[in-house]
Parts: sequence; C-alpha cells; structure tokens
Amino acid sequence: MHGEVDATSSMGRGFDVLSALAALTSVAPFSATVSAVAARLQRDRSQVSRTLASLEALGLVVRGDDRAYRLGWDWYAAAQELTDRRLRVDGIDVLERLSSAADEACFLGALAGDRTVTIVESVPPSSRMIGSWIGRAYPAYCSDAGQAVLWDADDDEVRAVLAGTRFASAGPNAPTSADDFLERLHAARARGFAIVDEEAEPGLYSVSAPVHDFRREVVAAVQVVGERVALAPRTAELGALCVEAADELSRRLGATVEADRPDAGA
Repeated sequence: MHGEVDATSSMGRGFDVLSALAALTSVAPFSATVSAVAARLQRDRSQVSRTLASLEALGLVVRGDDRAYRLGWDWYAAAQELTDRRLRVDGIDVLERLSSAADEACFLGALAGDRTVTIVESVPPSSRMIGSWIGRAYPAYCSDAGQAVLWDADDDEVRAVLAGTRFASAGPNAPTSADDFLERLHAARARGFAIVDEEAEPGLYSVSAPVHDFRREVVAAVQVVGERVALAPRTAELGALCVEAADELSRRLGATVEADRPDAGA
C-alpha cells in the first residue's frame, strides 16, 4: 500500500508552510510572522523559519521590512504542482482504504473542460471491472465524478462549463440539459454526496464526494462505482464512506474540512 507523503520531507514541509501562509494571509494585513505560521502548524519556530527562508530563495514567499511573510508571485504554480503530486500519491492510499472498506471499485476523477478524467483508481479482486480507467474521459454532465467536481461552482459557472455539451448519453437517466444537471447538483449538495444512477450507462451506479485543496477549492472527486443492483441498496453506507474518504484526502491537501457538512446518510 502506498503511504502518504512524509510531512517531515522537504516537499511536505514546504507544502504545509505554504498552505499555512496562504490561510493566514487571506485577510488583512495579508502577511504573517514566522511565529504565527509555526503556531498554526504546531511546529518548532526555527524549523519553520528555515523552511520560509528556503521558500523565499525560490521566490515563492516574500519577507517585508516588518519581517513578516506573504506569498510570492510564483507560489500558485508551485503549490498547484505540489497539490497535484499529493493528490496522486495520497489519493491511491485513500482509495485503497475505501476500496477495501466498500469492496467496490473506487476512483479519483478531475475536471478537464466539460469532461472528467480518472487520475487514480483502486479496484478490488472481487470487482467485475476489466482494464484500467486511468486517463479515460467522460462527459461531466453524466459521469460518476461530474456533480462532485463542480460542487463549488455557481450556476453560471456550471452553465459555462456545459455550454458546448451535447446531452446525448447512453444512460437512461442522464440529464437532458444544464438546468436538469443543476437540479441534481443542488440535491447532491443538500444530501452531502452525489448519486449518479444509470446516467452514463445502463446498470451503472455510483456515489461521489468532492475533494478540496488548501484554498478550499474542489480539485477532484472520490467515487465508488459499480453495478446498480449491488450498490443502490447500500447508498447511505457507501455515501458515508465516500464522504469520509474525500474529507481525509482534503485534509492531506491542507483543507480544513467543515464541521457542518450535511450527514452523508441523510
């Protein structure tokens, strides 16, 4: 089993310090001291100071005359690269745990234009699925990950993503328009997880939940996918497991998971 990225590694320390600084500088005065970052991370001040100095040398953070730090111009690209790495490394660990608990195929999908693409998968020996789904793309409006990857998008953003979409899925229950998709997305948010019931293919069923990064932006979706006859009776159970896995991966990416998320079993 793949382990999570070691928080004591250079990459892990840099990612965590960048995440903490991003959170601390999101409001005025938009800078933070070494002590503030160390306190947020509950780490030794000298260690955090050395990490910040290294990040400053790379141009990722800037230290002002008041000795407080703020994010540099290059921080976003570097943080995005680190997020992508941890999404895949930690993603397989989280999916393997979820797959073991659910005894079903589990996937991690990301949005690419108006489609979703599988980037990580874990398929148990008991699954009937053949071949790998990594790299495969499905129209977001009917894919297993579609609702979850658009979880934090407002209605206008969703319509923009789906503006060029041709609503012609083989699934008997697929949305027929952007408004139809939005109704299902709103219901999923109220429920706490998404259900895709024979929308992409006949007999295919899934539950999914969004994964957030340190900016609280959705970057992927955790999915449990399988045959409708097997999964539908377990919807509440699998939804709860999916939300738990998505929250765990979000925490590993530096997100603060909201305590008031709706009950996944509701």
